[in-house]
Amino acid sequence: MKASGGVLEKKGVIVLGTVEGDIHDIGKTVVAAMLQANGYEVHDLGVEVPCTRFIQAAEELGADVIAMSALLSTTMLFQRDVVELLRNKGLDEKYFIMVGGAPVTQAWADKIGAHGYARDAVEAVKVLDSYREGWAR
Repeated sequence: MKASGGVLEKKGVIVLGTVEGDIHDIGKTVVAAMLQANGYEVHDLGVEVPCTRFIQAAEELGADVIAMSALLSTTMLFQRDVVELLRNKGLDEKYFIMVGGAPVTQAWADKIGAHGYARDAVEAVKVLDSYREGWAR
């Protein structure tokens, strides 16, 4: 949606990356592009992002969302580690935590305590659009 003056309204700030140990970036890059095209400010952290880097970037950039991708079942465990690290720091409710990637499911997101799951870029936009009104900072 455009704000007055024809400028796309910024819907929120997202830090996004592929978790540690995973070099796959095509899906993540497509998600980033879709989110940007739909009014989100996206900071793509790249691939093989250490758990602490997601949190550091979110804090530095004033992010609303931490989004993590994993293409391998062996690396999706790092999504859990990020959520646990956020929980241990008392930050798990500060950010909307979203996970995705080929082996990732809604059941996995629920199990690790992520707030959202998206199976593809279109769904990522829908999930964030549906939750953004309730974000508290």
